[in-house]
Amino acid sequence: MARHRPAPVAGTYPIDTGTAELAPDTTSGGWLLQINGTHSSHIDDDPRVLDFEYLRQMAAVIEDHHPTEDRLSVLHLGGAACALPRYLAATYPASRHVAVEIDAELARLVREWFDLPRAPRLRIRVGDARAVLESLHPGSRDVVVRDAFESNRTPTHLTTVEFVRAVADVLVPGGLYLANCGDGRDLGLVRTDADAVAQVFAHVLLIADPAMLKGRRTGNVVIVGSDRRLEPSAALVRRLLSDPLPARTIAGDEARAFGRGRARHDPPAPGTDQIR
Repeated sequence: MARHRPAPVAGTYPIDTGTAELAPDTTSGGWLLQINGTHSSHIDDDPRVLDFEYLRQMAAVIEDHHPTEDRLSVLHLGGAACALPRYLAATYPASRHVAVEIDAELARLVREWFDLPRAPRLRIRVGDARAVLESLHPGSRDVVVRDAFESNRTPTHLTTVEFVRAVADVLVPGGLYLANCGDGRDLGLVRTDADAVAQVFAHVLLIADPAMLKGRRTGNVVIVGSDRRLEPSAALVRRLLSDPLPARTIAGDEARAFGRGRARHDPPAPGTDQIR
């Protein structure tokens, strides 16, 4: 007999890093989660419904490269309500997921509120995303997803060349790294992220709606890195263009040049030579 799960209760909840606000989505259905006033997650009754367009873009890339019978091992850096792990667990029944969430109370609440897959299909590990990443065995993950935010920006230590090298270390050969970068019209953060990925991976792909890539609005850009070719297939292009928020891709030399010279590095350790 399935265990009865009480319905989530709308309200504002104290968490370790501030406050979480849970509210029903009166437009799309499901639930909206805000962390410290910033939209963080949307959860629908159907795990295969992704309301945020950048998550649909990430899912499209993964599904373009992996058939649904693959036994994927996926690391999610940034957990919140685990919308993408939940989607991928439903789409790839043999997959295993670890979601890293820095806020222990938030991790407890989302397990209480939502019908998330149980371990070992989905484990929520509390800790700093980079510290957990650097503790993992080399070549142990097929996909790494970075979707971590502090306020409305990615924490700086998750954007450096050295961080991306740590991602590459835990990926299998030909594995996929997908990063969600939220930015303004100047695209400064996206260019910094994109150059760090280009310095580590042989292939880079950028995905966003055309207005975002032209600097006409704020929003999200998905950056993909891999040692396998990332030229978008015709099926992926069609899927992205047919989305409710159509997206375009930038690949090849254009993607590698998008942020050239903008990459950020870790600060030198105290007492080390300051010259790089």
